[in-house]
Amino acid sequence: MDNKNMITQQEIERCGDVLQKIRAYYYKKMVGQYRLGTALLVTIMCNGHILVESVPGLAKTTAAKTMTEAVNGSFSRIQCTPDLLPSDIIGTQILNYSNHTFETKLGPVYANFVLLDEINRSSAKTQSAMLEVMQEQQTTIAGKIYKMPEIFTVIATQNPIEQEGTYLLSEAQLDRFLIKEKLFYPTQDEEFEILNRIEKDVFSATESVVELEDVVFLQKMTQRVYIDDSIKRYIIAIIAATRKVGQFISPDLAKYVTMGASTRGGIALMEVAKAVALINGRSYVTPDDVRELIHSVLRHRITLNYAAVADGVKEEDIIDAIIGAVQTP
Repeated sequence: MDNKNMITQQEIERCGDVLQKIRAYYYKKMVGQYRLGTALLVTIMCNGHILVESVPGLAKTTAAKTMTEAVNGSFSRIQCTPDLLPSDIIGTQILNYSNHTFETKLGPVYANFVLLDEINRSSAKTQSAMLEVMQEQQTTIAGKIYKMPEIFTVIATQNPIEQEGTYLLSEAQLDRFLIKEKLFYPTQDEEFEILNRIEKDVFSATESVVELEDVVFLQKMTQRVYIDDSIKRYIIAIIAATRKVGQFISPDLAKYVTMGASTRGGIALMEVAKAVALINGRSYVTPDDVRELIHSVLRHRITLNYAAVADGVKEEDIIDAIIGAVQTP
């Protein structure tokens, strides 16, 4: 390891301080949903994008807004509907009748944090308009390129239950999301606490506890986290196992898999592991860091067939079997 690139103890402490402030503010408003909080934080640290799946009413929008408030970022919410056009998201040119010239009007996607609410309700054409934005960090309007902000994270939500009037996201679109997180109903004690916080009106008060410069610092430190070659090969072995499941897991499970993870999945797993290591106060990655959010990184990158749906087999079952089969360094 290059000593010049090593993260100092002072930098680790600053990272810990920034992370503690963000998490404290987040859980001041959010009750439970701890995995979502970690997933959002990791996504921001990697400057990636996250897909959140749950039934309505489980505070997906609140979580996105709370995280934005904490870091003093700009926030934009786009409610996806079947008639939403690409120009409604990225912007378009409008004729100025006073001087008979076209002026570019940028869309709501130009923000630090963009909430795409119910993304699967937008048409495939509109979903594809986000591909360039999410992957290339830019849009093109009338041949001119417009760069996105330095910190740019898309937080997309989808409802897995209601299918009428929805459009399934393509594999290419899904692969652009660093993480896919699933939310479940809170416990009765958590719902009791939610009602108490609603009564106390804790959600109306907004404040920033860190600045965007602190987020940029976290992102730079995440990139500098050391990952040994043995850990990289561990990640590669996991990704390879998703493509050749028959060689690693039982035929009873392997028969449900139609497609494994892409190279982008391996890159995502490495980036997420680095962020997890930094959250845990370390400047180096361990195998536990790789496994901590592995469901979130791979569940949308492994494609199962219809038999899996019929038999109740989930992507997490395949991932767990692969983790058990691949040798840990």
